[in-house]
Amino acid sequence: MKTLSIPATFFTALLLAAVPAPAADTSQPWLMNPPPAEKFSSFTRFEMPNIAMFPPYAGKGPNVKALTVIQRDFTKATAPALQAWNEAGAKAEKVRTLLIEPRVEEIKFISGGTRFWAGGLAGDSFVRITIKISEKETGRVIGTPMFYAKANRMAGAWSVGATDNVMLTRVAAHMAAYVTGNYAAAVGGATGEDPPKKK
Repeated sequence: MKTLSIPATFFTALLLAAVPAPAADTSQPWLMNPPPAEKFSSFTRFEMPNIAMFPPYAGKGPNVKALTVIQRDFTKATAPALQAWNEAGAKAEKVRTLLIEPRVEEIKFISGGTRFWAGGLAGDSFVRITIKISEKETGRVIGTPMFYAKANRMAGAWSVGATDNVMLTRVAAHMAAYVTGNYAAAVGGATGEDPPKKK
C-alpha cells in the first residue's frame, strides 16, 4: 500500500500559524471617538492622501491585499463628499485646508487560502487605523479618531475567510462615517470596537 507523502513545509506552515500573533491593544474600552475640535464645514479645502502603512506591516502580501480593499471602500464612500466640499469652498476668500491622514497602526489579515489550510489555527484577523485630522496651514490638530475591527479565528475558519474580508469593509465604513458625519456638526463617531459582553 502506498503511503501518502505530505511535504514537511505544510506542517511547518501549520506550526507557524498556530503561534499567536500580538493582538491589537483593546485594554481600554473605547466605543466612540470624541467629536473633532471643529465641524469640518468650517474648512474650505479638503485633502486626503491614501492610507499609510509602515513596517513591520508594510510589504507583507496579506497586509497589502487587505489595505487595498480598505482603501477602495474608504475612497468610494468619501470621494463624492470631498469633491462636493471642495467645489463648495472653491470661491471662499479665506482658504482653510483640512488635512485627513489615515494610517494603519496594527494589522493582521488572514487570507482565504490560509484559512482553508490552517483554519482557526491562523488566529484572529484585526486592524487598527488612526486618522490624524489637522489644519494644513497651521498644523493644528483637529482630531485623531481611531478605528478597530476584528474577525474571530473560528468564524474565519467556518466561513473560509469570509468574515476576515467583511472585517475590512467594516473598518472602512466606520472611517468613512466619521469623515462624512462630522461635516455639518462635530459629533464624533463609532470606533468599531464591540461593546463589552454582559456578565
